[in-house]
Amino acid sequence: MRQLGLKLCAVLLCSFASVAVSKEFRITKAESVGISSERLARIEPAMQRYVDASLTPGVVTAIMRKGKLVHFSAIGDMDVASKKPMQRDAIFRIASMTKPIASVALMILWEKGHFQLRDPLSRFIPAFGEAKVRIAGEPTAVTDSLEEPRRPIQLRDMLTHTAGLANNYIGDVAAYRAHMTQPRPKNNAEQIARLASFPLNYHPGEEWQYSSATSVVGHLAEIISGQSLDVFLEENLFKPLDMKDTHFYLDDTKGGRLTTQYTPGEDNKITPQDPGDKESRWITSERSIFSGSGGLVSTARDYLRFQQMMLNGGELDGVRILSPSTVSLMLENHTGDLDLWLPGPGMGFGLGYGIVMDRGEAATPLSQGSAYWGGAFCTISWIDPEKELVGLLMTQVRPYTHINIRQDFQVLTYQALLD
Repeated sequence: MRQLGLKLCAVLLCSFASVAVSKEFRITKAESVGISSERLARIEPAMQRYVDASLTPGVVTAIMRKGKLVHFSAIGDMDVASKKPMQRDAIFRIASMTKPIASVALMILWEKGHFQLRDPLSRFIPAFGEAKVRIAGEPTAVTDSLEEPRRPIQLRDMLTHTAGLANNYIGDVAAYRAHMTQPRPKNNAEQIARLASFPLNYHPGEEWQYSSATSVVGHLAEIISGQSLDVFLEENLFKPLDMKDTHFYLDDTKGGRLTTQYTPGEDNKITPQDPGDKESRWITSERSIFSGSGGLVSTARDYLRFQQMMLNGGELDGVRILSPSTVSLMLENHTGDLDLWLPGPGMGFGLGYGIVMDRGEAATPLSQGSAYWGGAFCTISWIDPEKELVGLLMTQVRPYTHINIRQDFQVLTYQALLD
């Protein structure tokens, strides 16, 4: 595993290059960067089949290679009932694709010397120093079923989902959800205080479980910077990268570009769940919680710029966000041989990203060392340092486990490569 990690690190450092990207994307001839135009043409019919089957309302897909946009497509509708066509500048709820962005925010502060990754979390949030661990095998987290953690929670545990935090998937899920949502927390600080007061599912560093850890990451950025997460991201990431349509909430001027969000109904046919207009909760909600775990909306253009910055080793269009060394560290596997049940076999986890460690075991076309993450509304994006490639798919269906549209798009992307 160590040799594999060193190999991936070498690939990453050799792959980083300062690639400029036009702020207003123009499509480049695919063959100029080693991609077949004829094979790229297979993508749109495949996406259209999902739309025609009423499994998704519409899809935006994009591929960049060597800093050049070679594919940018909008299929289907933003809103099915009104037959409003999908647009390439449509705004999507990106859910957990917020996590890499929040992770970058914290690493910006790491580069400024505010903390070390192995520092105890209690240094900044003392309540986590009192955390106890639910004894393995106990069905509920009652007081007499708790034990002391074998080591303190470290800051990097929050970036890698190895802190042991209670979550929506494992343990006493019903009690956890009630604890976190009833009544609705007023702000990030209250939300994180509740999380800190609920018992851990396991000892820090000993297991990988997907959780709201990146909400803590976002709140850490607030504590250290003295700014709310939305302001910090706007000043340190969104404005410098010209990510002009990425926000936690929308106002009426952009509400018309928000896509309607759907959920599977009878026979998995989509039915609307959150409207793409002024009635959407992304417009009407009280603007008090800025979740690092999943609160952002964005466009394909904006997220491509973020990902290209990461692929370039922390820089885009002459603006440096992170050093190449820091980006390389983020894209290494930090979880060793732990079982990662959500990314699945053959995958590791970096600081905010899932990492492809074994293509064969993962059964993925993505190159070894590729970094990706997706969102609960069926969005996904990845960077592939070996192939110098960024891929992105955005649609709005939740849940989406009954369809393979994200995996299909990845296969369709790589089958078009000529080298």
